[in-house]
Amino acid sequence: MIPGTTAQRLSLSTPASDLAVRAVLARIRRWLHARALTDEDRGTVELVLAEALNNIVEHAYPADTPGEIRLDLALDLTRLVCVLSDHGTALPGLRAPDGILPAHDVARDALPEGGFGWFLIRDLADRVDYRRAAGWNHLSVEFRRAPL
Repeated sequence: MIPGTTAQRLSLSTPASDLAVRAVLARIRRWLHARALTDEDRGTVELVLAEALNNIVEHAYPADTPGEIRLDLALDLTRLVCVLSDHGTALPGLRAPDGILPAHDVARDALPEGGFGWFLIRDLADRVDYRRAAGWNHLSVEFRRAPL
């Protein structure tokens, strides 16, 4: 946060399901649009959050027991910070994957199933941080922006 400024905030809670993620992304898109982020910036944020949210839906909770996802967004003059929290399974090794691009110079049917999402998240965000505390996963993703 910049001294003397107030961040605009959005806090949401949603079930960890495909349909709920779509609805949350639409709400975030409208919130960012109302704050005059460019189409490109909104698209980048939406892509990163879609990847992260879908990872939570797919990997954090058992398919028959979807849990909760909390999102907290804070926007100030120079950055947008998004924190996604869930109380599902911890990330392996208690750290976010490196996001190394999987081999893609192979036949189409030999492409790996996953691994591209973390590459996109790390490539498009300016900072990614993961921690586990009191049974909750907290993924913080930061996007810097030019001052308005």
